[in-house]
Amino acid sequence: MRVDTFTGENNDWGLLAQEAQRAEACGFDGFAIPEITGDPILNAAMVAQATERIQARTAIAVAFPRSPMVVAEQAWSIQRNSGGRFALGLGTQVKAHNERRFSTPWKAPRSRIVEYVEALRAIWRCWELGERLDYQGDHYQFSLMTPEFTPPKSNLPMVPVYLAAVRPRTLESAAAVADGLRLHGFCTSKYFKEVVGPAIDRGLASTGRSRSELDVCGGGFIMTGPDEATVMKNREWVRYRIAFYASTPAYRPVMSLHGWDDLAEKLLTMTKTGQWKKMAAEIPDDVLDEFCVYTTYDELPRAIEARFGGTSDTVELAIETDTDLELARDLLSRVRAIPSAFEAPANHYA
Repeated sequence: MRVDTFTGENNDWGLLAQEAQRAEACGFDGFAIPEITGDPILNAAMVAQATERIQARTAIAVAFPRSPMVVAEQAWSIQRNSGGRFALGLGTQVKAHNERRFSTPWKAPRSRIVEYVEALRAIWRCWELGERLDYQGDHYQFSLMTPEFTPPKSNLPMVPVYLAAVRPRTLESAAAVADGLRLHGFCTSKYFKEVVGPAIDRGLASTGRSRSELDVCGGGFIMTGPDEATVMKNREWVRYRIAFYASTPAYRPVMSLHGWDDLAEKLLTMTKTGQWKKMAAEIPDDVLDEFCVYTTYDELPRAIEARFGGTSDTVELAIETDTDLELARDLLSRVRAIPSAFEAPANHYA
């Protein structure tokens, strides 16, 4: 099993570099960068520049406001300059953010994100293999690439593309086309068993892919620390995140599966009346426990295997900044020993 960590969305490049270097020293495999208050692709470039081994991964960059050609260029540059240590995580986001935050039209998100990935790979094959660029989709068309604008071959594997998904049809499409499926933290074991797992199977079967080619990442929150007090403090941070996500209509299927529609509706109403700081108190412990693994370092590998073993190939977690490096490396090596199905992405240059 791969073990990644993540930034707290630090846009100070000096501090971001320090975070990434610390993560690398601890033994993490990847460093995930969200799109919250800054550009994750730009920040991933900074992380890649500041490190030597760890993979920099956007988790996620919002796709539709960005042209696939622009993203292809950015991802190519990070991959080439990092020696192949970049992974491009993309997501559709929701309608309101696309239309009102990014002023981007919202249409056919599921088929559009599939074309987005296909277009990226067509562009990269043009640059790496010399193929003529001629991608013709319903949403994206790319047919012009002159020698002047063609970068040199990278002699590296194609940038792996991860797609974020929550709903069944989007999960299915992501499993069919992406190198990695980034599951939301707002995911329970029940939702994985009854919705996510079957959707992955359908998506893989639709394109004849093997489960060993798909990196399933995440699917819940992991809160840990050296002692019980630290764990419980971190658990309260998750309580707010659960309240925030539970209030979002796009994530309602998870709540509905558990019969928590009344709670979701109450939280949605609270967002409309600006009661953001009061929402966490509405999440009872039994609901929180469905989304969260929380345990001390000594029990962490066992708890992760019980919750994620056989389902996820990559987990994300944070450890306290004052944790001894040798302790961190030993802890992560024990988690890394948990078996997983993912082996390697398909060779898209073949």
